[in-house]
Amino acid sequence: MRKQTDISKTFWNQIVIWIPLFLIPILYAPHGHTTWQNDLSFYIVPLSMMAVAYINYFVLAPMLLKGSKKEFWVINTILIVFLSVLQHEWLYYTSGEQSLITYPYQVSIKEEEVYPHVFFIIRNIFNLSLCAGVATSILMAQRWAKAEKERREAETAMTKAELVNLRQQVNPHFLLNTMNNIYALTAFDTEKAQKAIIDLSKMLRHILYDNQQPYVCLKEEVEFLHNYVELMMIRIPENVEIKRECDIPDNCNIHVAPMIFISLLENAFKHGISPEQKNFIHIKLEANNERIIFSIENSNYPKGETERNGHGIGLKQVERRLELAYPGKYKWEKGFDSNKNIYSTKIIIYDTKLYNH
Repeated sequence: MRKQTDISKTFWNQIVIWIPLFLIPILYAPHGHTTWQNDLSFYIVPLSMMAVAYINYFVLAPMLLKGSKKEFWVINTILIVFLSVLQHEWLYYTSGEQSLITYPYQVSIKEEEVYPHVFFIIRNIFNLSLCAGVATSILMAQRWAKAEKERREAETAMTKAELVNLRQQVNPHFLLNTMNNIYALTAFDTEKAQKAIIDLSKMLRHILYDNQQPYVCLKEEVEFLHNYVELMMIRIPENVEIKRECDIPDNCNIHVAPMIFISLLENAFKHGISPEQKNFIHIKLEANNERIIFSIENSNYPKGETERNGHGIGLKQVERRLELAYPGKYKWEKGFDSNKNIYSTKIIIYDTKLYNH
């Protein structure tokens, strides 16, 4: 349907361009009228322009784009010179000297004068060259626009593919960490381990179904984060203070990229807890129709090289997903206060109407 519309638009644009050229002999006819024989002789001018324009557009310009520059210039030169001379001969020898000043396409020429003949041919060459240049430029502009459109579509497709790939990588990374936690829990509390498995099954539902969508309802994502914290609280020691704040509208319709915050939460539980120290993890999420703010502050007890797993894959994925899902519409602030031993991270998503459904 769109292709048909473009063809129709192109057709009418060309009609608008060519009709005035064919109407000029009639508009400038003496006393408002003329014979069809005289009009027919003068249509050689717009017909020649059309011939040069369409031959360039459909034949010669594509040759130029393919690299046949020599053929393009040689054929164009021969074509333009031939048609220019043909116009001169047609108008001069068929119209007769008495009518040479009747129409705007003609000049007064006497048999013995050479300059008017040369001027007429040079004028024709200029006009036809202009038609050839315009037709070639139009085709090149269209090809460039098409190539640019295809490039943007390819970039969009690659971006979508990369986002899907990143979301698929989040699942095993998240499951690996969670299963390790449950495995550790089974060693000292079977009942809690069973509850943890139930909580994990709820989270898997979100991962398997909601995570396949490019954007999910923020309420569902909040519930997912809540289930994760509940799962972690089963095994963390009592010296950890967990504080959660959630400030979103009751009738929240805001959407967000799925599992975009989970890696920050995992990082807080991994590096914010020490069995011998007083620990805390403060989680806050705010949202309105203009932005989403997810922030975490936690005590900082980074793991040694021997205790690390994942090698920071989760946080790298978060940064890449933010770049792809919210280009130019997010801010990620993170820092460490060595005096208070506090690590803080905050993601601000300027969620405009593009994603506020």
